[in-house]
Amino acid sequence: VQLQASGGGLVQPGDSLRLSCAVSRRTLDYYAIGWFRQAPGKEREWVSYRGSRDGTRDYADSVMGRFTIYEDVDENTVYLQMNSLKLEDTAVYYCAASESGIWGYWGQGTQVTVSS
Repeated sequence: VQLQASGGGLVQPGDSLRLSCAVSRRTLDYYAIGWFRQAPGKEREWVSYRGSRDGTRDYADSVMGRFTIYEDVDENTVYLQMNSLKLEDTAVYYCAASESGIWGYWGQGTQVTVSS
């Protein structure tokens, strides 16, 4: 299982950014895909996930209403649309795949910096 995260960058507060996680079709069909982030000096935290088959979506309270996770099956990609970005959203963002509740597969991180 391989995941390729991309799309990070430097933005201002209030801006939007879309992260991409490219996976295989099999991964998209059979694994839950999640987004996590790690800010400097802090532990990695879960941000959002999308269930493998049941369409489940969930978000951390800190991003609820601002971030949206969705997939493009033609592109075999899971996106994280991030709107109304805040300074505290600055972190390295990772996508991961889960089988049976264990996040066992990770992509490389992509840096998101929100700065005025």
